[in-house]
Amino acid sequence: MIIVGLTGSIGMGKSTAAQMFREFGVPVNDADEAVHELYRGEAVAPVEAAFPGVAKDGVIDRAELSRQLLASPGRLRELEQIVHPLVRAKEREFIDRHRAAGAPFVVLDIPLLFETKAEGRVDQVVVVTCAPEKQRERVMKRPGMTEEKFAMILARQVPDSEKRERADHIIDTSDSFDVTRAQIRAIVDRLRAS
Repeated sequence: MIIVGLTGSIGMGKSTAAQMFREFGVPVNDADEAVHELYRGEAVAPVEAAFPGVAKDGVIDRAELSRQLLASPGRLRELEQIVHPLVRAKEREFIDRHRAAGAPFVVLDIPLLFETKAEGRVDQVVVVTCAPEKQRERVMKRPGMTEEKFAMILARQVPDSEKRERADHIIDTSDSFDVTRAQIRAIVDRLRAS
């Protein structure tokens, strides 16, 4: 089974691309969704212990966690050391389940694939990209997004140009959904052929 890593900087259209892979029948494991589940489950106690006040009614309040991290950006590493191993365990369960079911390939949607050195866990990398102006426009429309927060996120991410250099496949989402879907179909066809 081929393991494909899907990544891209914030606002590049990675979530849309992941959904399109699903529409073509490809199993997709979403790391962000795994974090959302963990923040409602097994990550609550250790995250609350490290960041008192972030758990509300047994769930991690992402806005409060974000506020604490903006106040102390150096503590992000601490959060990652709690959450990343739990996310990887969920990822392994997903891979094992689809390998047992005979899937020819799966997609791991990993927002910080290069930043967390996850390329060693995948066979091929798909990078989602778009024009920088389009990226900024998309990101600034997000609720609660500020220039400061956007700058902090970008500072943590490997530059888009480097991601594209390291990719096996590139999806450019600057154009219409149909153009993006056609690029994804071509990748799916190539993977199924191999």
